[in-house]
Amino acid sequence: MTNDTILVAGATGYLGRYITKELLSRNFKTKIIVRDASKVQMEDHVNLDIQQAEVTKPETLHPSIFDNVRIVISTVGITRQKDGLTYMDVDYQANANLIEEAKKCGGVEKFIYISVLNGDKLRRQLKICEAKERLGDYLKSSGLNYCIIRPTGFFSDMADFLEMAKSGTVYLFGDGKGLLNPIHGEDLARAVVDSMDQHMEDNDDDDDNNEINIGGPDVLSQNEIAKLALEACSKNPNRIVHVPDWIRKFALWLVKTMTSSQTHGPIEFFLTAMALDMQAPTYGTRKLEDYFHEQVSISGSE
Repeated sequence: MTNDTILVAGATGYLGRYITKELLSRNFKTKIIVRDASKVQMEDHVNLDIQQAEVTKPETLHPSIFDNVRIVISTVGITRQKDGLTYMDVDYQANANLIEEAKKCGGVEKFIYISVLNGDKLRRQLKICEAKERLGDYLKSSGLNYCIIRPTGFFSDMADFLEMAKSGTVYLFGDGKGLLNPIHGEDLARAVVDSMDQHMEDNDDDDDNNEINIGGPDVLSQNEIAKLALEACSKNPNRIVHVPDWIRKFALWLVKTMTSSQTHGPIEFFLTAMALDMQAPTYGTRKLEDYFHEQVSISGSE
């Protein structure tokens, strides 16, 4: 098993770095595709092979990149549309380029793609979800064995709670009872690597192709997350203000009407997701409460 080569695309991003670290810790031979090799950590690791290419430009994906590769893991995607690139350019087309090259090489046994929870419900509302779901459809029809992993969201996505808490008050839309269980990148990386050759509980799909919904170990309401953020900042944990949901809907309409798609994408996703339960089967050991305290400690030492 340790002689197999695993290819990671998006390896210099938040999750990609954790996945690369997890693979190397398990002694997998690991190739990573990067646009900028200077961003690579652990570049001297004996099992790490750095391949420089741009996944948005298929002509740079030379066949040698896929030599001896058994599994491809892609975390490729963007939060904000920039540099003239859209969600469809990156979340869809760049990953489609990887799938096509994986098919050509003939040796890839499985393609693992990191998507988002509730993407199927949001594809008609959000451009980022439409791109991710379209890619999921493409992967399912590719002929490759696949796994689509749908996390609830990362601890880092909870930064808005912490930023509000630093000012002493957290504002929530509606009653704040919506549930979510965000996951730490380290825990998700472990689940991704586990999914290469084994299947997690509560997934009834066939042996080779499946989709995994996954979240962190603690299911929390928005109110509870706000309280944890306030406590981490040594603020009054009761300073939570509930804003009528019609204001969220108006803000969503306003940002889509008054700003460019490059600007409103992340805001649109946040405002829409805040109205949904983002709860998935629990996994991992890292606690959001500890993460908040770590971030406050880091910001206090800067």
